[in-house]
Amino acid sequence: MSRAIKIFQGRFGRVALLDMDKPLVPHAHHHCHALIKVSGPDTYFTVRGERQPLTEDTVVLVNAWESHAYACHSPEVGHTVLLALYIEPGWLAEIQRQLTVSAHPHFFPRPCVAISPAARRMTDALAGEMLVADSIAPQRLESQLFDLMITVIDRNSEWRNFTELARSTQRQTTDPRIRRAMAMMRDNVGQGLDMNQVAGECGLSRAHFFTLFRRSTNLTPTVYANVLRMESAIRNLSARQASIADISLDIGFSAQPHFTRFFREHLGITPSEYRKVVDLVDADTVPHA
Repeated sequence: MSRAIKIFQGRFGRVALLDMDKPLVPHAHHHCHALIKVSGPDTYFTVRGERQPLTEDTVVLVNAWESHAYACHSPEVGHTVLLALYIEPGWLAEIQRQLTVSAHPHFFPRPCVAISPAARRMTDALAGEMLVADSIAPQRLESQLFDLMITVIDRNSEWRNFTELARSTQRQTTDPRIRRAMAMMRDNVGQGLDMNQVAGECGLSRAHFFTLFRRSTNLTPTVYANVLRMESAIRNLSARQASIADISLDIGFSAQPHFTRFFREHLGITPSEYRKVVDLVDADTVPHA
């Protein structure tokens, strides 16, 4: 069964050391996302409709709001330990302004690239520390994460093409009806909105709504709504105040077991396991670029 070994969460986003042997459903994140194998058998993530190999020699890269899924190898082969980086584009931009474009949907041109020797050394060092240490000093952790991300980004992204990516972002326009639908979903995360209702509120048929939504976001409305639910759940679980049963109700589940299954399908672990292993990190300063 999949499990989380350690998760650090802070204004940088999340970094998770995961022991995986079960697939995950198609999902997305608003983060700049990188996946690196630490140990175990080679495995796969499905990105852009194709299986991308995750091996000792590769990194799987996922753009913000890009749908992907853990395809997984055959369970009897064994568990794969991987380092999953969910990095906030705003945090990267605080350190280096040009990295604002890490939120761009075409920031990573290729979903699977070779890992450099430097990135491999940094990954192994960070994963080793997460495996044995109860905590890592906040500024040290942020420096490690930034150094690892910039090593990956430098060779495999469009971050140096800042001007063109910024211009293309400005040129992109989302249909106002889809913007309204997205706002409705953000404002009603716990209401379990019916997509027929959302489509009707926006003056669209269900079929036209789904077509326009995918054209505007590259996601289905259901996947987008599930992203909002997951991020709300993670924020609440990390706060350690509300019970898991209350969190389940707050994000629209009629029963806690339904929430637990939903959470496991998206992250591989249960909400209680997440709460047990997550460590909130609060650093006062950002590392220098």
